[in-house]
Amino acid sequence: MRSIAIINQKGGVGKTTTAVNMSAALARAGQRVWLIDLDPQAHASLHLGLALEENDPSTYQVLTENLPIERARYAVDDNLWVSPAHIDLAAAEMELSGEVGREIILRECLSRDQESFDYLIVDCPPSLGVLTLNALTTVNEVFLPLQPHFLALHGLSKLLQTIQLVAKRLNSQLVLSKVVYCMCDNGTRLAGEVISDVEEFLEHESNSKSPWSRASSFETRIRRNIRLAEAPSFGKSIFDYSPNCNGAADYENLANEMLRAHLSGQITSKAA
Repeated sequence: MRSIAIINQKGGVGKTTTAVNMSAALARAGQRVWLIDLDPQAHASLHLGLALEENDPSTYQVLTENLPIERARYAVDDNLWVSPAHIDLAAAEMELSGEVGREIILRECLSRDQESFDYLIVDCPPSLGVLTLNALTTVNEVFLPLQPHFLALHGLSKLLQTIQLVAKRLNSQLVLSKVVYCMCDNGTRLAGEVISDVEEFLEHESNSKSPWSRASSFETRIRRNIRLAEAPSFGKSIFDYSPNCNGAADYENLANEMLRAHLSGQITSKAA
């Protein structure tokens, strides 16, 4: 199973939009996909039409009450399951503050789960607290959604430091593998400059021993598209809301790029 956390501590850069629509696109391509919502805002859950009642099982009970995670997993479409968040999750940071091993609760929960999936996608909150640490100790990869805008680069160094620290102390398999450019205004000078800066950084780090030494950017860039902004209010992925728009085409291309790269990696590994 390929496990990926979608992280950016800056809000409004397309993090949840990417987590939801990338998951939906992979599911449409025949992959079994499990999306875990760890953001107390529960936007990924709402995006896919899951509005929980107060006592419905969610990731909050999984982290704070030792609820088996399969009881907080809901089928929302063919090949697509979601473990939803709840606003109560905002209290988890404080409730878990004195808990021994609080950073690895999610990982231990998943280790007891018997269900099989092709992809695990975790939508993280826009912060670097206990919830995000649980994601980073559970997955093997981080995808970083970035809006090609100057302010989007602020805080990037702090995120990289967190990834490096987790990789060193808690999860030696963790790497930053991909950057996803979201809300792109193609052709603007600013977007080109920011993307160039990021690419230059990744190239410079390719010879380092950091967890992002093999990171690269997706060729597919998610264009700014009003349909992507509208879809959450209808509780639908972009493929159910507006399947012929640019946003749907972009996320379908992104998923296909992921699948091609994964297949290529498997072939190379077998050949070796």
